Amino acid sequence: MLFNSIEFLVLLVISFAAYWSVGGSRIHYQNLILLAASYIFYGWWNPEFLFLIMFSTLLDFSLGIAIFKTDNISRKKFLLAISLFFNLGLLAYFKYANFFIESFYDAFSLNYASSKFSAINIILPVGISFYTFQTMGYAIDIYRGHIKPEKNLLSFCAYISFFPQLVAGPIERASRFLPQFSSQRQFSYQTAVAGMQQILWGFFKKMVIADNSAVIVGQVFDNYQQMNSMSLIVGILLFTIQIYCDFSAYSDIAIGTAKLFGFDLMTNFRYPFFSRSIGEVWNRWHISLSTWFRDYVFIPLGGSRNGKWRTLSNVFIVFLISGLWHGAAWTFVFWGLVNAILMAPGILISSTREKIKEEQARLPGYRDLHKIIGVFLLFAFTFLFFRSQSMAQSFYFLQSIYGNWDFALPNLISRRDLGKITVMVLIMIIVEWKGRSSDLALNFILSERSRALRWTCYSILIFLIGMYMYTNESTFIYFQF
Repeated sequence: MLFNSIEFLVLLVISFAAYWSVGGSRIHYQNLILLAASYIFYGWWNPEFLFLIMFSTLLDFSLGIAIFKTDNISRKKFLLAISLFFNLGLLAYFKYANFFIESFYDAFSLNYASSKFSAINIILPVGISFYTFQTMGYAIDIYRGHIKPEKNLLSFCAYISFFPQLVAGPIERASRFLPQFSSQRQFSYQTAVAGMQQILWGFFKKMVIADNSAVIVGQVFDNYQQMNSMSLIVGILLFTIQIYCDFSAYSDIAIGTAKLFGFDLMTNFRYPFFSRSIGEVWNRWHISLSTWFRDYVFIPLGGSRNGKWRTLSNVFIVFLISGLWHGAAWTFVFWGLVNAILMAPGILISSTREKIKEEQARLPGYRDLHKIIGVFLLFAFTFLFFRSQSMAQSFYFLQSIYGNWDFALPNLISRRDLGKITVMVLIMIIVEWKGRSSDLALNFILSERSRALRWTCYSILIFLIGMYMYTNESTFIYFQF
């Protein structure tokens, strides 16, 4: 079920009414309503995959209790290994089986098409990369002694399958999010208004900017062999805008929806396009995943404790894994590699690292614009590999950009559509720059005392959503991961 669908709106209204009608003190019934809504939400795509998320939930619920109860270190490690084996095993099968088989045949120049393996058609369960990491993190934290296991199965099931963030995050830690399912929730008008505000901003970014950008991006990447340098550059820049607006919109809608039910999800994006270095970008982009990799991969590998070159190698490992997490293709792996290379100077040069820390401690200002623009262009370049269907397409892009300097847009790209998107992007940038001191850009509007001004801003956003939205429901990019 998509956020931008009538079915979701109906589910949200019904579950919201039922949830608060039972009263904030009756946590058990509220969690039951949330679980039912979550399973309806997830099962809307394919009911069969409900058994998969139920299996992962019951597995880690049981193993978490068992890990906590035993004092034998070897047995703790064995139980944790079971959790990692099944979770990573399911992820590897559904997401990477075909990728590894194809890569094997390509490596040995074998005829994959005539092989019996070509008949494999594995459907990727939506959200498996997200809830798998969430359940694994829960088991690892119990093993480390950071948290105690949840003994209420209903609370744990609701935590794993919580529908606002089930499919594309944020990836919540049990230490932060799980206790909220055992705490009393009371309806707050102010919190609900903030939630609706965040949902509105998410719909604007998704339905006005991301979906309209996708049309031009698709034209460029589907016809890249006919495009000149200017068109290819426009395609890369617009895809960077598209993926940010698409993914951060999902996070905004998820966080806003959670607020309607009295829950607090972590901030997943903090204005990454206002960063002054690549390192700062990754502190602001998909925060729940980058911090997950930091705590469960980077630090266990040694983090930054063993010198600059060891730190650099750990960063490369993390980014390569992160690339593979995003998709079963060499383009994603290469995308991770390029980002690791761009991170290298800040790691190797101590003065640069200190400067990054100093910059991150303060808000970006107008004096930082040259850095912001430069970092954005550099970051956008990496998304060429992210969007390309193959490495050959990526390198053809690069060759064409440097070999076909023509600044005229072809007829395939509508100048009117491009102008419309440019205006919408400028509106977004102005709003986010104005509200960059807050986790939500629209907070500066909410703080205005003038009700007329607030509702004027809301009305403009609603008008733009109604005017420029596509009638067809469009999925979110990160559903494929």
